[in-house]
Amino acid sequence: MGQEKLLQKAVLSVLKPLVRILLRNNIPFGAFSEMARQAYVKVATQDFQVEGRKQSNSRISTITGLSRKEVKRLQDLEESTDSRLTEKYNRAARVVYGWVHDQDYQNNKGKSKVLKFETGEFSFSSLVKKYSGDIPPRAILDELERVGVVERDDKGFIRLLSRAYIPKSGINEKIEYLGTDVAALLYTMDRNIYEENKSKFFQRKVYYDNLPVEVIGELQKMIAKNSQE
Repeated sequence: MGQEKLLQKAVLSVLKPLVRILLRNNIPFGAFSEMARQAYVKVATQDFQVEGRKQSNSRISTITGLSRKEVKRLQDLEESTDSRLTEKYNRAARVVYGWVHDQDYQNNKGKSKVLKFETGEFSFSSLVKKYSGDIPPRAILDELERVGVVERDDKGFIRLLSRAYIPKSGINEKIEYLGTDVAALLYTMDRNIYEENKSKFFQRKVYYDNLPVEVIGELQKMIAKNSQE
């Protein structure tokens, strides 16, 4: 099988679960087609310039197969990606990472300490300052509470419920992370396959084709317990 056929097969495999998600959310093919057109124009504009030349609509039209009129229409659309999502995700994730791995915020059993908001040398506020810069600690706490990663008791103690910033509630947030996380994986694979002159990004998967059926349930429990450590 030639490279083009292999790529088409791989893309179809990627699209199937994506289309399943789109159909679950009542997004028809026309809407997906419009998003694909926007992506083609944006990628062609940013990543396929001729060195030393400004990218022209004629070249974008040539490499995407879209008309110059369509290219111009799509360029004029308001950018829909909100960079604040990625920033919020990164800041909150760094705080949780520090809480899990920083020895200053672990008890003598190596578990994440229960923290007061401001009281003590190693408080939630000091954790946020160390791992999230100038973001107000209250804003990070509100975000982590909102997605079910932490809880506060009646005495004001803050307890970590999850070892990773993975929202336990709020389907909108989970859909947003579909965009950030899947895009990151595809970017990694693109770099590892095609950019031979650059250092490779870490990418691994584990599989085994001779696993007894009777141990699958126990293995799933073990993975759920240990995957965030």
